[in-house]
Amino acid sequence: MFDKILIANRGEIALRILRACKELGISTVAVHSTADADAMHVRLADESVCIGPPPSKDSYLNIPALLAACEITGADAVHPGYGFLSENARFAEILSDHNLHFIGPKAEHIRLMGDKIEAKKTAKRLGIPVVPGSDGAVTPDQDAMAIAKAIGFPVLVKAAAGGGGRGMKVAHTEADLQLALTTAANEAKSAFGDASVYLEKYLQKPRHIEIQVLGDGRGGAIHLGERDCSLQRRHQKVWEEGPSPVLDVASRAKIGNTVAKAMQELKYIGVGTIEFLYEDGEFYFIEMNTRIQVEHPVTEMITGIDLVLEQIRIAAGGDLPMTQDQVTINGHSIECRVNAENPVSFRPSPGKIQQYHPPGGLGVRIDSAVYQGYVIPPYYDSLVGKLIVHGKSRVECLMRLRRALDEMVVDGIETTLPLFRALVREPAIIDGDYHIHWLEQYLAGQKAD
Repeated sequence: MFDKILIANRGEIALRILRACKELGISTVAVHSTADADAMHVRLADESVCIGPPPSKDSYLNIPALLAACEITGADAVHPGYGFLSENARFAEILSDHNLHFIGPKAEHIRLMGDKIEAKKTAKRLGIPVVPGSDGAVTPDQDAMAIAKAIGFPVLVKAAAGGGGRGMKVAHTEADLQLALTTAANEAKSAFGDASVYLEKYLQKPRHIEIQVLGDGRGGAIHLGERDCSLQRRHQKVWEEGPSPVLDVASRAKIGNTVAKAMQELKYIGVGTIEFLYEDGEFYFIEMNTRIQVEHPVTEMITGIDLVLEQIRIAAGGDLPMTQDQVTINGHSIECRVNAENPVSFRPSPGKIQQYHPPGGLGVRIDSAVYQGYVIPPYYDSLVGKLIVHGKSRVECLMRLRRALDEMVVDGIETTLPLFRALVREPAIIDGDYHIHWLEQYLAGQKAD
C-alpha cells in the first residue's frame, strides 16, 4: 500500500479522495492555488503545498509544481481525481519517470480512449456496439458527404479529441453539412489543438447510459451496473440515477458483461466508465472515461462499493473486491449536481456562502467541500456539491430527494436548487420518461412562459 498520496485536485473530489485515504490509513498531501488556501481539503489534509496562483494553468495543471510538491512532502503516489490532469497520458508517464505511482489507468489506455476515433475503433474490435459513422477523421469534401448520405441524415459532427460538447455540431440536411464540418473543426482546434472531426448518426431521442467498470490490470474486470445520465444541458450532466428506469435485468447483464469482457481483454486497471447512447433497445458506444466520474456516488449507493478506495487499493496491486456474480444492485439512487449558477440563465454565481445547511436523514449523502462563510472562487467550475439520495425503490428515492432538496439551504449566492425542486415534481421525471434533449426542451419552455 502507498505511504503518502498527493491529491492533485481541488473541491469536493479532493475531499472525497482524502476521506478514502484516511480510511486506508494513508497520509495525505493537499495542493492548492492561492485562491483555495481556505479550502476544506487543505484544512483536513496531513500536509498542504501551495502550487501557484489562481489560474489552473499556473497551479492545478502545473506539472513541475506538482512534482516539486511530491518531492518536498515525500509522496509516493498521486491521485488526479477528475478533470485537470486525470486523463493526461503524459502526466501519468512523467510520474512514472519520477518513480511516482499514478492512481489511474495505464498511459496507453488513457491515450487510446482519449482519441475518440481510436476509441471507437477499439470498442468495435472488442465487441462493444458503436454508433454508425465514419471509420476515421473526415474533411469537408465529397468524401464526408458520401459518408453522411450512407449513414443517413441527420448526422453529428464530433471532435476527435473532444469532450463536453465542444467541437460537436448537428447537420440535419446536406445543405447543413459543410458549415457543421467547418464550425466543429474550428471549435476543436481552439479547444483541443486538434481540428480532426468525424461523423456519427444523430439519434433523435436517445438515453445516455453509462456502465461502471473496475479492472485489476491483470485481465480481471467486473461491471457495477449502469447510471442513466440523460438529463443534460449543453451536453453537461445535471442529474444522474441508477439503475436506469428503462433497463431490465437482462439488458443490464448483457451490456454489462460485454463491457466487462472488453476490459478484461484490454487488461484495464482501475475505474472506468463506458458511455452509450441507448435508443429502441440498442446501445451505441460514445466514449470511455478513464477516471473516476463526478457521478460515481450513484454506483456506490446501489452497490455498497467504495470506488475511490478500490481505485487506490487496486493501483497499489490489490485484487478486485469481488467477482461478477457477487455484485448486487440494491435499491435506487439519484444525484443532483448543485451548482453556483442562476437557475434560469445558468450564469455563474461565485461569492460568499452566508448560510449553509445540508440535508440529512437515512439515505441522504452530500459530497461537498463548502461550508458557511466559504467563498466560491470565480476561477474554476461552479459545483457547490452533489446531493445523492438512496431508497429501496425509485418512488421512495424520488420522495426522499424531494424532501432533501426542500431541506437544503445555500444562501448568499445563486444556485440551481430551484431547478431541481421543480424537476423532482415534473410528471416526466417521476415517470422516468425523458431523453438527452428533454431538459433543454423543458428549459426553453420555461423561458417561453
